[in-house]
Order: sequence, then structure tokens, then C-alpha cells
Amino acid sequence: MKPPRISLDQWLAFKTVVDSGSYAMAAEALNKSQSSISYAINRLNQQLPQPVLALNGRKAVMTEAGQILYRYAEQLLRQSRDAEAVAASLAMGFEAEVVVALDVLLNIESLICAFEQFSQQFPHTRIRVLETSLSGTSEALLEAKADLVLGPVLPTGFSGTPLMQISMLPVVAPGHPLLTHSAGKSPKVGSVHGPDVSELELRAHRQVVLRDTGARREQDAGWLQAEQRWTVSHFSSSIALIKSGLAFGFLPRNWIERELAAGELVQIPLRQNIERVIPLYLMLADRHAAGPATKALHEIIVTSVQNWKH
Repeated sequence: MKPPRISLDQWLAFKTVVDSGSYAMAAEALNKSQSSISYAINRLNQQLPQPVLALNGRKAVMTEAGQILYRYAEQLLRQSRDAEAVAASLAMGFEAEVVVALDVLLNIESLICAFEQFSQQFPHTRIRVLETSLSGTSEALLEAKADLVLGPVLPTGFSGTPLMQISMLPVVAPGHPLLTHSAGKSPKVGSVHGPDVSELELRAHRQVVLRDTGARREQDAGWLQAEQRWTVSHFSSSIALIKSGLAFGFLPRNWIERELAAGELVQIPLRQNIERVIPLYLMLADRHAAGPATKALHEIIVTSVQNWKH
């Protein structure tokens, strides 16, 4: 790779002259002599195809080329500062990246505040989210694919912090046959939702289920052996298909609050208690080897989710 001809000092001198409005002010801001600033700018103008600064009386004015290159200079200097900050963080033991395996049972919206708070405390540590489901969540923990795992299963030998319980609701779109057929029956005494639907009736209709992201794909999310099954990889797809009126499915309440409130989805009144409540845990893949950023994100998520629930 051919090394750059222009140094960071030259770009810094250029940006500081523009920001301060004069060579003298730039020299004062950078604690350098005015002659060294003038030399840096003159060299910059000579090394580039077009000059970036011109003098208008005693005021330094950007040329058209300078206006464009100013933005590149800002980016170069910012990246240089970031690289130095990352190096300092690494020297202090902060991780460059924290990988979070998030079971899709939990809508990522509930973690936005936690991620933002973490980024303010650890601005140079990246967050990478792996969206997993079913056995894929456990695999992320057992195979150390992630530093933190939010999932419904505590594998043997691991501990976790209980975060919340996820209610899986059986839902359809208004007008679905599961609602219209049962509407013609005699209502169950004391029922506020009309007649209840049996599991046998559910099986006669198309169901949307979630694909297992695990390598072996051994699990099905709430499949009731329906005659017709559509399998998707994410609950956002499940919601779209169910809203179309072509299928029913079990969806996490935290994913469909807006749709339920707007009447776009309706909870199916069930004869048997098929509704499931699934616990969700936050787990450290390696409690002893976890770095300070990973541990901090763990605590921030716990606090943030508790506040979010209330």
C-alpha cells in the first residue's frame, strides 16, 4: 500500500485554521508557532492538485476543493482519535466487542435504552447481536458464540438472572374462520369472549411456526400438529402472515401489543389452557472470563429491563 503524502498534522492544521478563522488563532489553539501552521498549510496546498485555503486579506478562506476535503479531514482526525481511544481501552482490559445472543422471544425494542446507556459508558466497544430461536439460543451459549445470552433455557452447568416472563398468545386476524365459526356456537356460560376454541379446532387450520436456528433444528415453537404449517425465521414475519388472515399462531405478547390494541390481531379464546408463559434469563457465557464491558452490559440490561417492565 502506498503511504499517504499528507500527514495528520497537516490535516489538523487545515481544520483548525478553518474552525478558528485565522492562522494566528489556529497556532494558539494547537500551541504551535504561526510559522509552523503557515508551513503546514503551504505544504498541503502544494501536495494537493488544488489548494484548500486561500488568504482573503488576513482571513483564511476555503476554496471549493477545501470545502469538500474539510469533511474528509474531519473523518480522518476522528478515526485517528478513535483508534487511540480503542487502544487505551484495550490496554485497560475493555473488550473491543461484546456479542449478545438474543432469543427472538424478546423484542429488541426493550433493549434499546440498555444499548444506548452501554455505548455512553463504553463508546469504543461494539455490540453485535445474534438473533436466535429455540435450540439456536442454547447453542450460542454452549458453543461460546456469544458473551451474553438472553434465552428461555438454562443449560446444565449454567446460571442466569431471571429477566421476565414471556406470554405466548394464540392470535388471528379479525374475521379469521377460527373466530367466525365459533361465533355461530352457543357461548360458554360465563364467557366474555364468546365460545371457546378447542385444540382440535386449532389443528384444522393453518399455523405459522418459528424455525429453529440451531444446527440440528430439533424444536418447533408451539406447533400443534396443524395439518398445514408455514415456517418462518422471525416473529416479524409471523405477524405479517397472521395479519393477512391466512393463518393463526402463538406470538409473544411483547411483540404484538400495538396490533392487539389496534384490533389488527385478536386473541383466540381457548377451551383448554394452551397459552404458555416462558421464562427469560440473562446468562454469561463465561462468568470468570467475562471482561469489564461484558459484565457492565449484563448489569445494564438487568436494570433496564426491570425499569422497562414497570
